[in-house]
Amino acid sequence: MSNSAILLIHCPDQPGLVAQVTEFVHKNRGNITNLDQHVDRDLNHFFMRIEWDLTDFVIPKEKIGDYFSTLIGSTYNMEWQLKFTDQKPRMALFVSKASHCLYDILQRYGTGEYDCEITAIVSNHTKLAYIAERFDIPFHHIPITRETKPEQEQKTKVLLDELQTDFIVLARYMQILSDDFCDHYATRIINIHHSFLPAFKGARPYHSAFERGVKLIGATSHYVTADLDEGPIIAQDVERVSHRHGINDLKRIGKDVEKRVLSRAIYLQLQHRVLPFGNRTVIFN
Repeated sequence: MSNSAILLIHCPDQPGLVAQVTEFVHKNRGNITNLDQHVDRDLNHFFMRIEWDLTDFVIPKEKIGDYFSTLIGSTYNMEWQLKFTDQKPRMALFVSKASHCLYDILQRYGTGEYDCEITAIVSNHTKLAYIAERFDIPFHHIPITRETKPEQEQKTKVLLDELQTDFIVLARYMQILSDDFCDHYATRIINIHHSFLPAFKGARPYHSAFERGVKLIGATSHYVTADLDEGPIIAQDVERVSHRHGINDLKRIGKDVEKRVLSRAIYLQLQHRVLPFGNRTVIFN
């Protein structure tokens, strides 16, 4: 396992930002292994991801954040996140009845493509419990009705806290989360929506696409916010379709798109390459 630190930074643009950050790493004997930066000229805003090897770094890991904030972050009005590659992210999966995204995630996890820990599979149904058992992952059935939603979401929060879960993936979880739950896990819930947003929000997008006679169908992975299907987009893709495709064809083709879009979003999250900003994201190479 590598022993690196990753800083994700954004702030108002001004001269010398790259130099200040790289000098901080260099002066403290860090070896920069990856750096990507972007300036939004319209907003005059700076974004950066920098990764460096900690082998000879002189600042203790637990003090890096304090030093960076004092010496650079506060001075330049930076918002930043500090991550370490030797700490495996802990991911929970939320599902309902559809299994295609869940199977795809677990296959990638099982082959080592995802360097993380899956803390739990949470579902409002029991249909997919056998898959969790097959992969030896704890399954938690938490049914939800309109009347029980506050109580059950609180139960879910307690469970996720006990399991020290870092982020949640909604792998076709067909429940609308409350505003409170979304706010509690802001930019820590990733959803897959089975359309190319902003087109065909909400339920039954394949039916809507068929009725509209689209020539492309797609999928969108995004962070969940209180506004349904409106969160910052992480990944998208499309496939061509034609008048020859019925609704079941669109669903079949769409499932493949959903799997690869969600897998891409999860990979980016695990690699700490996504920086949310407002209702958009910067995706670093």
